[in-house]
Amino acid sequence: MNRLSIVAANWKMNGSLALVNSMVSELHNVTLNENVEVVVCPSFPYLAAFSAASKSVNLSSAFSLGAQNLSEHTKGAFTGEISTSMLQEVGVNYVIVGHSERRSIYNESSALVAKKVNAALTAGLKPILCIGESEAERVANQTEVVLAAQLQPVIDEIGIENFKNVVIAYEPVWAIGTGKTASPEMAQETHQFIREFIAKVDENVAVKLPLLYGGSVNASNCEELFAQADIDGGLIGGASLKAEEFKIICSAAKGK
Repeated sequence: MNRLSIVAANWKMNGSLALVNSMVSELHNVTLNENVEVVVCPSFPYLAAFSAASKSVNLSSAFSLGAQNLSEHTKGAFTGEISTSMLQEVGVNYVIVGHSERRSIYNESSALVAKKVNAALTAGLKPILCIGESEAERVANQTEVVLAAQLQPVIDEIGIENFKNVVIAYEPVWAIGTGKTASPEMAQETHQFIREFIAKVDENVAVKLPLLYGGSVNASNCEELFAQADIDGGLIGGASLKAEEFKIICSAAKGK
């Protein structure tokens, strides 16, 4: 099948220049399995520093730099926003789009998320599209309805053929930063639904689409989660700030 596995680190509003340098140094010694890529997404002020530090130690090409957000606009009077060209200039290849914290705290709609995905693709960046349901939605058996409603606007905006350059991260909102984790079987069931939802439109795109799981992934549960048929790595939050734990997670990922 030859599907890429990805381990992406979302530092959120955490980190420092010291962490940037220590993390790059530690990752230099990580052994990755074949067809695995690691993406590190620090806060905007540390992107250039991470890029420079990676070059200074000649970090493997299997490691990429990612951003945590972007503007749907290319430039203009949008104070505080970050454009795709700015991200590219400091060496960014990936960008997280539609994280649940952006959707819930900053009221980003699925329509806006779709425009951001389009902006990323237009610039040649690879979007990591985040989708996921709340605990109330899970209890009400609305998971599939919610995920479909988050995916469809993106399909409508970019066209299914462009999903060949998209990564999807499924993050049950109730498991982010809570210590709760979906069981491997529960996570697999939802990932299978996502792949089948895409396959209804284009099976060839669906079979090669990397699907990541996010939601309190750590060194203890990563191997079992990554072993599931439709889970191709993870979007890692708190554990990605701890070098030794993150290295274990990176080494557990395997291409499929």
